Amino acid sequence: MTTLFDPERLTIFDGGLGTMIQAAGLPPGHIPELWNIERPHVISGIHRQYLEAGADILTTNTFGANRLKLAGAPYGVRQTVEAAIAAARSAIRDSGRPARVALSLGPTGKLLQPLGELSFDEACDIYAEIVRAGSGADLAIVETMTDSYELKAAVLAIKEHSSLPVIASMSFDKHGRLLTGGDIAALVALCEGLRVDAIGLNCGLGPVQMLPLLQRLSALSSLPLVVNPNAGLPRIEGGRSVYDMQPDDYAEAAYQLALAGAAAIGGCCGTEPRHIAAMRKRCAALKPQPPAPKTQTVVSSYAQAVVIGEQPLIIGERINPTGKPRLKQALRDGDYAYILQLAAEQTAAGAAILDINCGLPELDEPQIMCELLRRIQGVCRLPLQIDSADTATLAAALRQYNGKALVNSVNGKAESMAAIFPLLQKYGGVVIALTLDEHGIPDTAAGRIAIAERIIATAASYGVAKKDIIIDALTMTVSANNQAGAVTLETLRRLKQELGVRTALGVSNISFGLPRRELLNTTFLTMALHSGLDAAIVNPNSAAMREAYRAYNTLAGNDTGCAAYIAAAGEQTNTAALRQTASPTLHQSVMLGLTEQAVAVTAELLAATPPMDVVNGQLIPALAEVGRGFEDGTVFLPQLLAAAEAVQSSFELIRARLAASGAGRPQKLKIVLATVQGDIHDIGKNIVRVLLENYGHQVVDLGKDISPEHIAAAALAERADVVGLSALMTTTVAAMEDTVKLLHTRLPALKIMVGGAVLTAEYAARMGADFYAADAMAGVRYVEQLYQNR
Repeated sequence: MTTLFDPERLTIFDGGLGTMIQAAGLPPGHIPELWNIERPHVISGIHRQYLEAGADILTTNTFGANRLKLAGAPYGVRQTVEAAIAAARSAIRDSGRPARVALSLGPTGKLLQPLGELSFDEACDIYAEIVRAGSGADLAIVETMTDSYELKAAVLAIKEHSSLPVIASMSFDKHGRLLTGGDIAALVALCEGLRVDAIGLNCGLGPVQMLPLLQRLSALSSLPLVVNPNAGLPRIEGGRSVYDMQPDDYAEAAYQLALAGAAAIGGCCGTEPRHIAAMRKRCAALKPQPPAPKTQTVVSSYAQAVVIGEQPLIIGERINPTGKPRLKQALRDGDYAYILQLAAEQTAAGAAILDINCGLPELDEPQIMCELLRRIQGVCRLPLQIDSADTATLAAALRQYNGKALVNSVNGKAESMAAIFPLLQKYGGVVIALTLDEHGIPDTAAGRIAIAERIIATAASYGVAKKDIIIDALTMTVSANNQAGAVTLETLRRLKQELGVRTALGVSNISFGLPRRELLNTTFLTMALHSGLDAAIVNPNSAAMREAYRAYNTLAGNDTGCAAYIAAAGEQTNTAALRQTASPTLHQSVMLGLTEQAVAVTAELLAATPPMDVVNGQLIPALAEVGRGFEDGTVFLPQLLAAAEAVQSSFELIRARLAASGAGRPQKLKIVLATVQGDIHDIGKNIVRVLLENYGHQVVDLGKDISPEHIAAAALAERADVVGLSALMTTTVAAMEDTVKLLHTRLPALKIMVGGAVLTAEYAARMGADFYAADAMAGVRYVEQLYQNR
């Protein structure tokens, strides 16, 4: 186990710092971090209470100490962060107990591009400012993260601007999903790729609800595990958040978390020193079990992980301009709609990973590659293979990629390994290693095995594990050497038998220069799969290749009950679907999030279809279908927002047509939205705004950190039908309750809906809200119901 935590006993974190600051009298809407300077004795006193309860690690009062939240405050980031560390150090000195200080970095409150407006580079810079000011800490904890991309930005900032050990802690829902759709497996792949020192869970759930998530985390991760649950679920009492879980119950639940593999446990919202003391006592005799090393080869996107080696999979090769004039022209013209269509086609055809290559000499390859990754990840959940011979392109792309990428490629040349392995060590990734070196491609399997061994050994010297290397045995054309196929197949078998590595192969080169290439390609694919091929780089749109792949999986016992083979049933259904996707309808364009395609199809429809028929017949049903998928957990936030953008862009075209004809789209209800006073987290509010506008409602967005008086005045002036309020932080819920009371006093007929991570339906009802929106679509459904019942 890493020296970050004591291997002989459970390491104890502190509890809910925000809970204690609120109990100490923090005024509603006041920024908690300002008390580091205004009332340092209070912050230091809270730290001392946790130390006396048995905490080994104190988290600093810097959760929201970023320049976005502190904009307009009397103190800057450096002054606020340095005062926070000083308060923790003072408490440790006064208590006489040995303890460490963890620099806390929380969410910015903004969605990153392509979902929001904040760029990845700006997010890195925001966190870097905190890290530079927090150099006096002993470690850093990135906590309460609901977006894997923001998590990556924070981790990189810590690693690039300090030598602090890093804990990455995420806030999942009860189903094990982040707000932006990532699951536990995807986050483990990302965090381990970034070489964080520990991984964990915090906030959102109590210890009982977190137990199955921790068990899943333990099964996947080789890292020490950290858990900081809430003290149950909240309710309102006297205008403040109250958590009902008693210390002894919390301690017993924490004991179960320790048995499930946690190396360090503390608390988040609602956990007080008495909870920490009870937990310390209950877990005193426990010795943490070191995490078991995992050997799976895993790549990921923001949403999902793909394991390479469990059974063969397909890497889609279509987004590579080699031999593709239409794609070359699209790259030159910036025709991203065509490229996104290629991604959608290959996804529908069953590819598990998509290769992305934009290597044309006249292009700025690093810039184009990063733009392609950003756009494709905006509409596609699959992991991507970053394919380039240019080191600068790989470096830029790996930094920007949201997930743990597959990299194509490294080879046995010393120059190649010296360039690629440091990138993998910094950013993470799995690399395809070509069995060639300074002397070329060996003619024998033994020669290629020797190169593979050298690559694996060199990778280890850079800290890159064998599990993160996939060996490409190289496919040479049999028209030039009739033994080429046999050598490749022998190499595949020996790679499996002698080295125990994962394998990849570009299949179609085997038939270059020969007639009836498809027959040779499908036969060679089957032979390669039988010889140990794990990842076939092929065109998944080829029906013959798909049939050969599925037939092999069925005969090799990889297809339980022959389910995939039967479902394909002669490819009739899939082929029809692919033909539709090649020229998608407006409904399909919205479902796939293809904005430019949606606008083009809308323009065609408007030539013969009344504008409102397009809206009601295609746009709204498509958006409703996406919304149902979001509620069911089959569609995630990126797809929801991509579909909303496609609808919004189509609406703009329709709006112009209606205006030209003297008509207009019927307006439904008027809604005023705001994030309450003291809270700058407006992600949820912004998502609700986009969706409500797409459904035809008029939205007045007041922004974030809005006072009750301002919200009430705006609701009155706008003659609003509904007010929607959002809050993320427990310290700002009192401001939400004050706003609800003021609105009911001044506008008794007004409907009020509330939402945010700290709320529950019971909580919302107690404060007097008319509706609790568990997610964005729930809010839309409520407003739609109000409109229908008018």
